Amino acid sequence: MSAKYIVELSRKESDAIAVMLDTGTSAARTLKRAQVLRLADHDQHDDAFIVEALDTSISTVHRIRQRFVEGGLQHALHDKRRPGGARKLTGKQEALLIARACSKPPKGAARWTLQLLADDLVALTDLESISSETIRRRLKEKVLKPWQEDMWCIPTFNARFVAQMEDVLDLYAQPADPARPVVNFDETLKQLVGEVREPIPAKPGRQRRYDYHYKRNGSANLFVFFDRHRRWRHVEVTKRKTNADFSACLKALVDVHYPDAEVIRVVMDNLSTHTESALYQTFEPAEARRILRRLEFHYTPVHASWLNMVEIEISVLARQCLDRRIGDIETLAEEVAAWEERRNKEAATIEWLFNLDKARTKLSKAYPHLSRSMC
Repeated sequence: MSAKYIVELSRKESDAIAVMLDTGTSAARTLKRAQVLRLADHDQHDDAFIVEALDTSISTVHRIRQRFVEGGLQHALHDKRRPGGARKLTGKQEALLIARACSKPPKGAARWTLQLLADDLVALTDLESISSETIRRRLKEKVLKPWQEDMWCIPTFNARFVAQMEDVLDLYAQPADPARPVVNFDETLKQLVGEVREPIPAKPGRQRRYDYHYKRNGSANLFVFFDRHRRWRHVEVTKRKTNADFSACLKALVDVHYPDAEVIRVVMDNLSTHTESALYQTFEPAEARRILRRLEFHYTPVHASWLNMVEIEISVLARQCLDRRIGDIETLAEEVAAWEERRNKEAATIEWLFNLDKARTKLSKAYPHLSRSMC
């Protein structure tokens, strides 16, 4: 297959390859190609030997031989076009490709793929054919990857956003007050996943192994409270996150965790259950009012839950405790309780650096008055 393309390196080319392989500073693909050329030089070794020695394919060896014979050493080592080589797409064709890649995919396709774009470009132009590799290179030049997607959330910057953000930041800036503690609150979900086969414990020279099969056992909800000044957190594990579950947590917050506080200022997001009415749906009116007299709700702006410190604590909980298979809610509650006890014993807290001054500087466009004055 490769007899047509005989590699004969000059002394200068051979020295250049030797220096490249000795330093090892080039890209891995370039080094692999240099090794192929060195072994193929003057037919020292056949392709079968090169394939086995370098763990590559016969087609790769053949292609490198061909590129060397037709374009020289640099063309064999690198993917750049040879000087004077014509681009396979004209400027108009490239513009059309970019436009299509940024548009909706065809019906029946979740997203554009390289092959879909290649077929589409052939259908829309006078091209007889175009490879998916050419499409990839042109998109790479424009830093486009239409087969990838990213989820993001855009807050609505208006006066309401500003008011709620500044209320929360002003609350964080106040000194600690045991009579009026600030408690951050949120919830998270944990899928309960059980083992089908017993994992094999780790031992010297072998990692712990577990079967890829698993058993879904539903999910559990975790209500998380966090007090930065007190360096305290509490996680309540429940089967659901209904109004009744939310109300029971607030009652425990008032009567169990902060029985001596005058008012507990609770920071939370705008979830539909995070309302005063939830307590009236759960308790008698007199009891609901008694609890609410001890609570003061502060809401983060919509799509700005990052302003809630407890989100950071939930992230720590996920990494340190929840990042594994846990099969039932009882085990989950035990593990979370152990994590909570350790974190509270360590008196771990959060150093919050985002304040009003930084908000008015970095998010100036969110402020209606500042936005008008900057126009």
